[in-house]
Amino acid sequence: MGMLWWRSCVAKSMLSPASPKGGLKNFLLQRYRRWLNRRLPPARTIVLEQRRLFIFPTRQGFLFALTLLIMLLTAINYQNNLAYGLTFWVAMLFIVAVHFTHANLLKLEITGVRAESVYPGQHAEFCFRISCSRSRQGYRAVKLVWPGSEVLVDVPAGGEIDVSLHHKVTARGWFNPPRLRIESTYPLGLLRCWSFAYFDVRALVWPQPIRVERLAFSSAGKAGYDLSEQEGLDDLMGFRDYRIGDAPRLIDWRSHARGLPLQTKLYSSLVDEDNWLDWQDFPAGTVEQKLSWLCWLVLQHHGRGENFGLRLPELELPVAAGDRQRDRALRALALHDLNGESAG
Repeated sequence: MGMLWWRSCVAKSMLSPASPKGGLKNFLLQRYRRWLNRRLPPARTIVLEQRRLFIFPTRQGFLFALTLLIMLLTAINYQNNLAYGLTFWVAMLFIVAVHFTHANLLKLEITGVRAESVYPGQHAEFCFRISCSRSRQGYRAVKLVWPGSEVLVDVPAGGEIDVSLHHKVTARGWFNPPRLRIESTYPLGLLRCWSFAYFDVRALVWPQPIRVERLAFSSAGKAGYDLSEQEGLDDLMGFRDYRIGDAPRLIDWRSHARGLPLQTKLYSSLVDEDNWLDWQDFPAGTVEQKLSWLCWLVLQHHGRGENFGLRLPELELPVAAGDRQRDRALRALALHDLNGESAG
């Protein structure tokens, strides 16, 4: 029992963040990140200059160097001029590969174009544009890597190409993606040239919509009737002259059979003149639940093409309709009470 207790204590001390090994690792990691932030600051467009590029042999490169060492020792042992020549010729290939691998990323221009808005738990799409300013030679086998997402592309000389990467988001608000790793092992795979890029592009994460039954709230507005061509809404209210493109099921075929001109049926539907989505309509529930309920209502009203307004504790959006109104409302809900972020 004593031995087991001692082993468990040693294991806990090794895994503890306060252990000397863990403290040294965290210290070195923080120093490395600060140095990387100073050397590679965030920007919308990044050009891979020489100071931004790093190069190091791959696993195959180390095996290649070990093979060269064995060949050199063999040539020295047997004093064979042919072995010397073969060894130095193969070593020259390695040196030339260093130049070509480094040049394959030099002056590469990458621009963060846009980021798509999503809901928590989904993968946000980030679009990047890779440009080549060189007129004679393009870039080959350029890989862009994020955790769980990567893409391999060739960029033609003097051209550009758009690529998309995805990253999972977890919470509403602005999502700042991690650093993007750009790398290449072209042409022989013996060396890896890479760089890190932090783009000034972020994705807006909306609240997760949750269905809610909206009862007769005081802010629901006045009700009225509108005419619609959608069959089965409420009552038949009248007819109008037929127009090219009207659905056949809406045509009054009975009257046409009696020799009358073609007419289209009109139905009445109950609509809200002013649909106010008010924070105060939900006295119960947490902040995130209220935002999710309001998000669901925004999507419902927009899907039906209705006008709606939004009232939050420190913001009010006037009544309007359309995609712009939906985007403004979802943005306001996503940024509500997040460190003073502007939702306008």
